[in-house]
Amino acid sequence: MVIVGGGALGTMHAWMARRRGSDVVHLEREAAARGASVRNFGLIWVSGRRAGAELALALRARELWERIAADAPGIGFRAAGSVTVATGPAELQVLREAADLPDAKQRDFELLDPGGVRAANPALRGEFLGGLLCRADAIVEPRLALPALRASLAGPGYAWLPRLEAVEVAAHGVRDHQGTWHRGDLVVLCTGANFTGVAGRHLAAAGALESAGGGLRRVRLQMLQTRPFPARLTTSVADGDSLRYYPAYDVPARALLGPQSPAAAAARAQLLLVQRADGGLTIGDTHSYDEPFAFDVDEDAYDHLRARAAALLGAPLPPTQRRWAGVYSEVVGSDALYHRSQVAPGVVLVTGPGGRGMTCSPAIAEETFPP
Repeated sequence: MVIVGGGALGTMHAWMARRRGSDVVHLEREAAARGASVRNFGLIWVSGRRAGAELALALRARELWERIAADAPGIGFRAAGSVTVATGPAELQVLREAADLPDAKQRDFELLDPGGVRAANPALRGEFLGGLLCRADAIVEPRLALPALRASLAGPGYAWLPRLEAVEVAAHGVRDHQGTWHRGDLVVLCTGANFTGVAGRHLAAAGALESAGGGLRRVRLQMLQTRPFPARLTTSVADGDSLRYYPAYDVPARALLGPQSPAAAAARAQLLLVQRADGGLTIGDTHSYDEPFAFDVDEDAYDHLRARAAALLGAPLPPTQRRWAGVYSEVVGSDALYHRSQVAPGVVLVTGPGGRGMTCSPAIAEETFPP
C-alpha cells in the first residue's frame, strides 16, 4: 500500500494496512503532520454524534482506539469520559431529553445533578444546574499520537518518507516532487484540507467542492493551551453552547436555548476543555466557514473561551502558553460522513470527515480495507 498524508487519517490507514499484512510506503509533504490532526483536542468524542451511522462509526472507532493504545501506549489514550455542563434551565432540559433518547445507553449517558457533576469531575467548582456524563468519550494526546503510531509501525514492511509531496497520480501509483514513482496494490490519498495539488485537480473535475450547499468545504477554528492547571480534570468538559453544534442534542428543548453572547455568536464558539498529560488545558473552539480565512486570530474569541472555562472551574486559569488556528475539511449537504472517491485505478481519495476526523479515523481506515 502507498499512503499519502501523515495526518490522523493517513496514519490510521498505514496502521490498518500493516495489521492486514501489507507492506506500506507512507509519504508526507512536511517533516510531520502540521494540520488539523495535531491542532485539535485529542477527543474521542462519542457523546455528540448523530444517531445511526455516525454514532456507529464513532463507537467502532472508540473500540479501535482502545485496542491501538495497547500496542502504542504513547498515544496517551485515557478512557476519561466527558461532562457537558448546563448553566441554565433550557440547557438542562436539553440534557434531560438527550439522556432519555433510545441510544443514550450506547453513549453511556447519565444525567447528573450539581453534586454528581462535582463527584464525576471535582475540578468543576463553578455554578451550574447539572450535567450529562458520557462514559464512552475518551482522550488521546494529539501532538504525541501520530509519532507514537509511526514508532509502533517502524521496522520491515513500513517506510516513512517525510518531506515528499505527491504531485502526480497514475494507475496504482503516485509520483513525488523529486520524480520518484511509488506503486502499490492500492494508493490512498489522505490530503486533508488541501484542496489544491493532486487531490484538488480530482475534486474540481469531479465537482466535489462545495457549491449550492453541498460538497466539501473547509472550516477554520481557533484554540489555545494554558500552562499546567493545579487541579486534575478527571473528564473532558463541554459547555451549553456545544448543544447548538452537535446533532445528538437535536431534541425539542434545543429550540428553547436563548441567543449566545455576542462574542460567542460572532465566533460561532462552543467551549470544549481538555487537560493535557502535562496538566495544561486545551480550550476551544470557534468556527469560520467563509474563505478566504483571516491570517490572524481574534482575541475576543479567546477572551470569551477563557472566561467560560474559568467560570465552570470556579478558579482562575493559568497563563496561555500557546494559541493557534487550524483548518479541516468536511462534507456538507449530504448524509455522507466523509468523502471517498476513486481518482484512478487503484487510487482512492479519503478526506472530509470534519470535526469527527480524530475520533473516527481508525474506523474510516478500516472501511477502506474491508475483510
